[in-house]
Amino acid sequence: MPETDPALVFLRPLAESGVRCMATGSFAVSIYGEPRMTHGIDIVLHLKDTDLDALIALFSEREFYIPPIEVLRIEHQRESHGQSNLIHHATGFKADLYFIQRDPLHLWAIQNTHRVDINDITISLAPPEYVIVRKLEYYREGGSEKHLRDIQSVLACLPDLDQSTIHDFCRDRGLLDQWQQVQ
Repeated sequence: MPETDPALVFLRPLAESGVRCMATGSFAVSIYGEPRMTHGIDIVLHLKDTDLDALIALFSEREFYIPPIEVLRIEHQRESHGQSNLIHHATGFKADLYFIQRDPLHLWAIQNTHRVDINDITISLAPPEYVIVRKLEYYREGGSEKHLRDIQSVLACLPDLDQSTIHDFCRDRGLLDQWQQVQ
């Protein structure tokens, strides 16, 4: 039986296996702010090199496109910005995978995830402050207004966010101009 939320085809095996990860991006915005359609999910993974074989074992090649282990190792070993993706064949739904290296924002976020029940599973969701900072980075990189709308949606629905954490990460990542633009 297909999942009611296509993101769960990725999140269920990860949650059931105990892989340390967090859902983020537009998926998180839809939980923290106003729901919107998306054709994928962003998932941040906190893995050791030895965990990559177990990750591949979670996703059958019959059901999913998953890159070869050599590609995953190369991306996982990058100093920063290591990423890959999975694609569910039946739905075309995509998961962008981001590997935590030494990035202080990712490390902070994985320590501060929110546990959320969706259908019959509990997932780890990136903190909203993290989602905002990452959306600001995506906006700076690509200029898409959808990232600003996502941020404004989260801010409107969660007015008590930790503004100092957002400000500090924006300062450290050179995003203060973008943060001021949203405010």
